[in-house]
Formats: sequence, structure tokens, C-alpha cells
Amino acid sequence: MFRQSLEGVTPLKPTDRIAPTHAPRKLIPRSTHTPALIADTLSDHGASEESASEYLSNGLNRMTLRKLRRGTWPPQDSVDLHGLNSDDARKLLVEFLHHSTQNGLRCVNVIHGKGWRSEGREGILKVHTRHWLTQHPLVLAFCEAPQNAGGGGAVWVLLKNLQPLC
Repeated sequence: MFRQSLEGVTPLKPTDRIAPTHAPRKLIPRSTHTPALIADTLSDHGASEESASEYLSNGLNRMTLRKLRRGTWPPQDSVDLHGLNSDDARKLLVEFLHHSTQNGLRCVNVIHGKGWRSEGREGILKVHTRHWLTQHPLVLAFCEAPQNAGGGGAVWVLLKNLQPLC
């Protein structure tokens, strides 16, 4: 039936078509926020005894946080802050977030530990890490990682997308 409908049809003659070229990718503008400058602006002031289990930047839809919790953006890299003092952890966290966004990563896993040695309260590093993330300009949202990815000792962080749209 199909062949019958094509009887008498002649193919088009080839043309001198040139395949379109893709526009060159735009370079990512270097961030004016260097890791050293950002680390100096993240303060411990205002960090309470208990840490936030999740955070959503102003202007973002709550659905973004829900998607993050459900694993729509699986972590593409992770950093482990175990055993570091507060200053070293802050510097490492800022450098890690900076390099992650420069490499186009959208979601990362930050492991801070549960702070088992902190008697009667949450771990200092856990509280401070989550507090720093709420202040960082590249962080859109974070939520507590699922049990199989660290649970209460880690957070999944959604980062700003600095890659140009093509």
C-alpha cells in the first residue's frame, strides 16, 4: 500500500547545502568572588545550637527543595570535612563549592559528620557547615542527605548554574 502511494514520485535533486555550524560556546565569566574572599565573609555568628535540616534561597519554589530531596539532581561530587577544625573546614568547603560551580556541577554532597563527640548537643562542624551554606552566594538550596548517602551527617547542596545556555 505504501509503495503504491509512492508510484510516480521522483526524488528531489541534491542541493549544495552546507550544514549549519554551531555558535562557539561562550566562556564562563570568572567569578568576582574568589574562594578566599568568600571564606572571610562566612561567619559563625548566628549559628544556633541546632542546625537547619534544609535551606531554600529566597525566590525559589518549594518544589526545587522537594526535587533535591527526591534525587532529581544526584550528587556529582562530594567533600568530606571530617576531622578538620572549623577554619580549615570553612576554607575547604568554599574552595570545593567554587571549583564545583566552575566545572558546571549542579549538586554536590557535603559530608560533615554527626558530631558524636559533642555531648548533649549537635556537632559543631555540622551546625557551622549548614550555617555557612545558608550564607554562601553560590548555594541555592540544601537538604539532609538520604540515609544511604550519609543521613544526618551530610547534606546535598544545589548550586547555581554558571554554564551558559547553548
